[in-house]
Amino acid sequence: MIFSLDVRRARKGDCLLLHFGTKREPGLVMIDGGPGNVYAPHLRPRLLDIKRARKLDNNQPLPVDLLMVSHVDDDHIRGILDLTRDMIATKQAPLVRVMSFWHNSFDDIVANDAAGLTAAVAAQFGPASLAGELPADVAVDSEEEGDVVVDALKVLASIEQGHRLRGDAERLGFPLNPEFDGKLILAGKKGVPVAEGLTFTVAGPMKPDVKKLQEKHEKWLNAQQKTKKSAGAALAAYVDESVPNLSSIVVLAKSGGKSILLTGDARGDKILKGLELSGVLKPGGTIHVDVLKAPHHGSSNNVERDFFERITADHYVFSGNGEHGNPERETLEMLFSVRRGQPFEVHLTYPVAEIDVARRADWQKEQAKEKKRKAAGNKKEPRESWSAAKHSLAAFLDKTELAKGQRIIIVDGKKPHVINLLDALGY
Repeated sequence: MIFSLDVRRARKGDCLLLHFGTKREPGLVMIDGGPGNVYAPHLRPRLLDIKRARKLDNNQPLPVDLLMVSHVDDDHIRGILDLTRDMIATKQAPLVRVMSFWHNSFDDIVANDAAGLTAAVAAQFGPASLAGELPADVAVDSEEEGDVVVDALKVLASIEQGHRLRGDAERLGFPLNPEFDGKLILAGKKGVPVAEGLTFTVAGPMKPDVKKLQEKHEKWLNAQQKTKKSAGAALAAYVDESVPNLSSIVVLAKSGGKSILLTGDARGDKILKGLELSGVLKPGGTIHVDVLKAPHHGSSNNVERDFFERITADHYVFSGNGEHGNPERETLEMLFSVRRGQPFEVHLTYPVAEIDVARRADWQKEQAKEKKRKAAGNKKEPRESWSAAKHSLAAFLDKTELAKGQRIIIVDGKKPHVINLLDALGY
């Protein structure tokens, strides 16, 4: 019996393949496709490898039992859009045949047609804002507010991507959320059979959090009809980090007595509550899984120490190349502090030195912004200058004495990185 997680390099995003079933009757789940420049070099070649291993010819698409997009964000959805665009453009047999497609579009999440939102944003910030850009002639109250608005616009830019993906999926005949009667995927108590021998327990998003986002949506739209005052602050208050963090599909996958927790960009506290809601985690209790995909690429903003105390694993997957500072040193420090002396493996999708180069660049960029704010009268002190000894992953790992059974493993960009929990996949 097979139950394996296939981890692909995905720059700052996620791109995962879940293998299950038997060698005679193998199954496949695809989870996210990373940002741009991931599909062509990393995802598509791997799908072709799997086709060859299964001895499928060019006229036979690779069966995919489930294609899941954890949430509408560029670093998770773009690679899947590249896949569907590729499939629509080809005159040959499609690369894959998708039996079930899990996707919560922005319209589903806010229970409203997002056209009003995008129209309001375009009216105030210009059409280019829908692609995540803040025009130079748009006035905001401060540089800090401008940064927040830009971050918000990047989230909103994903709305159009979600629309395109849903349209592509309909054109290609992907059944949308069939296990949920085509409706919004929400946390629930019952495990969902994905295929024979594989169940997914959905632990996020939770209905109260989705309702909260819906209320924010309505409040923002109503505000735009009344006034255009402080548009930047209004947008930032509506579309903040909660959009991806509260709307990520979180699932606990189980097969053959083994388990994999897939977290998207969800917040650690929400994951814990969702697992409690679904009945797999007792209130205040703990759970052990075989593989944990670290939330939000190892951002320390998404987890606290109790997350690693209450959810332990044999394998921790951190997908990120250092962009936006992820995976963060603080997160790894928490993990090693909690699991001190216990056996586990950390899987990083890029070499530590490469991650640190990008983390340092991000640190210095943010420090420069903070210094400007300080000079403009902000009371908050800017962060200290980057120190390899204090801030790099390399220095932390060099000084950390690994206990017996602890390993740091780097995903090789030129060959498959497969975590086998049952029989070896073999390809």
